[in-house]
Order: sequence, then structure tokens, then C-alpha cells
Amino acid sequence: MIKETILKIAREKKQFKTVDVIKALREHTQKPYARSYVSTVVNSMVKDGTLVREGSGRWSVYALPQYADALGKRIKKRLVNKELEEYEVLDGIKKEKPFLNNLLENVQSIFAYAFSEMLNNAIEHSKTKYIEIEISQEKDILTFVVRDFGIGVFRNVMKKRNLKSEIEAIQDLLKGKTTTAPKAHSGEGIFFTSKIGDLFTLESFGYKLRIDNRIQDVFVEESKPDLRGTEVMFNINVKTKLHLSSVFSNYQVDPEEPAFDQTEIKIKLYTMRTIYVSRSQARRLLAGLNKFRRIILDFKHVPTVGQAFSDEIFRVFHAKHPDIEIVPINMNEAVKFMVDRTETT
Repeated sequence: MIKETILKIAREKKQFKTVDVIKALREHTQKPYARSYVSTVVNSMVKDGTLVREGSGRWSVYALPQYADALGKRIKKRLVNKELEEYEVLDGIKKEKPFLNNLLENVQSIFAYAFSEMLNNAIEHSKTKYIEIEISQEKDILTFVVRDFGIGVFRNVMKKRNLKSEIEAIQDLLKGKTTTAPKAHSGEGIFFTSKIGDLFTLESFGYKLRIDNRIQDVFVEESKPDLRGTEVMFNINVKTKLHLSSVFSNYQVDPEEPAFDQTEIKIKLYTMRTIYVSRSQARRLLAGLNKFRRIILDFKHVPTVGQAFSDEIFRVFHAKHPDIEIVPINMNEAVKFMVDRTETT
């Protein structure tokens, strides 16, 4: 029974962990199985050649022999956060797993930027003792995960910027140029990392930010059970034609001037739990945006906006910052009516 379940999982998942077997057995039999017992069975299958293994202890990953190549494109490490340098970690991983050096040049650049930025955040901001990293490639999808056990990214932003909730912290992070250490960091790392992959998630203490660039949308979700610290997940197709420089240029007003001076805000994230957007919400949205030369406001999935909200952005803010261009996009008729009405008063 157990061996049959293990073989079924091995065929379906290509690579698996002991916990996958325990979960499948519990769902099938409605009975708990001890990890030690399942590990004994799995290890016996490794010894007789039915399975192959990479890693040891809690990091062990298993596969059928015909899928052994997939194990060669996976690495997990638990790092002690003491005198860590992200570039040294990445160099060591590349030496240990040469498949990363065989990626297309544009993918190598994207991966190096994203991984280094997220690992640096964990090293310098989380106040964690340990950092866990995982890098894997399954078929054409390259994925990395950086996990810390520290203060939590959203709570850290809340505290340093005197915000009221994790949602407000997420809203600020999505603007770009948000940092809890302005003297040492520009605050661009999370912003650009979230733009250059296919899928990016940031999870901490019960909240998850999910940015799916395949469908050009952003989601904020409550996650259970609460994850202590912060976990970042990033993946990208290794055949992508995307270049790091082209993503950066999307947020430059002048293509000839290498400056991060344009941002895009998804208004739906400021209308959560309500269909009406107030002046105070508009002020929250506008906080910190005076750093940019052009602000693109995306009204997709926003059914209506209040007169006060529209007035605060298109009259009050614009009067204070006449050199900043505000570009509304994806407006339905109701939103366009309110914006046009404000701009003509």
C-alpha cells in the first residue's frame, strides 16, 4: 500500500519529499502515518534502486531513476545570517549547480538580479538568524525561494513608515522606492523583482502579495496558517525573451535618461472591501508619489470612484505638482466621467 502510493506520487510529481507521501496517505486512508516509518520505507526503496535521492535529512528529495536529471537542477541551503554576502552565496551555488551557467544570458541576468535583491533584503532587513534558500528548474520553469524567520516584510514597512495595516504596507511596496533603510537602499528591489518574473509572491504573517505577470494582474490574499517571517517565491520561463534593461526602461519617462521616474498604480488595491474610494484613500495612494515624473493609474476592475477621490488626485495633487504627469488607463464609463468632470472644473 505505502510503496504503491510512493510510486504513484513519484510518477505524477517527478520529484517529491517524504511529506508528500505522508499527506497522500492521510488523505487516502484518513489515518496518520509517522514520518519515521514513511522515511524508512522510502529509504529502503532508495537502497534497492527503485528511487534515487538528493540531499539529506529534511532537505531530501526523491525521484524515479528516469527522472533523476531533474534532481540535478535543485539546491536547498540553510544559511546562518552572519557576515553573509549575497554575491558570494550566488557564486557558490553556480559552482555547485552548473546548470545555472548554461541559461540564456538574459535569463542569467534576470535571475542574478532577482535572487541577489531578495537575499540581500533577508540579510539586511529581516533580523533573522537563519535564511533558507531553494533553487530549482522543472522543465522550462526556473524558481527560487528565499525564506527568513525575522520580523516580516509587511510589519517592518508598517513600523518604519508609521502605517496602520499590512495592506497599506503592500500598497506602498507596489509603488516602488519604498525602503526601511533609505540611507543604504533605494527601495527598488522588490518593485523590479516583481516585474521581471512570470510569477512573484511575497508572504508574511498571514498576508500574501501575488503578482502574476502572465496575466498582468496583482492579488492580495490572506494566507493560512500564518507564515512567520517572510517567504519570497520567484519563477521565470528559461526561454523568455525578456531583458532586464527593457523592464527598467518601462519605468523611465525619458529612454535616454536612466532614472526610475515612472510608476504604475493599480487602483483596485485601494478599494479593497469597498466600491467607493474616498479622499483619504486618494491621499494614501498619492503618498510618496511626488518622487516620480509620471504616474500611471490603472482603473481596471474598479467600478466607480468618489468625487473626492478624483478631486484629490486630478486637481489638488496636480496643482501642487504641475510637473508630474498623471495618466489614467483602463477606465470604464463611470470612472471616466468622474475623472473628466474633475479635470474640467
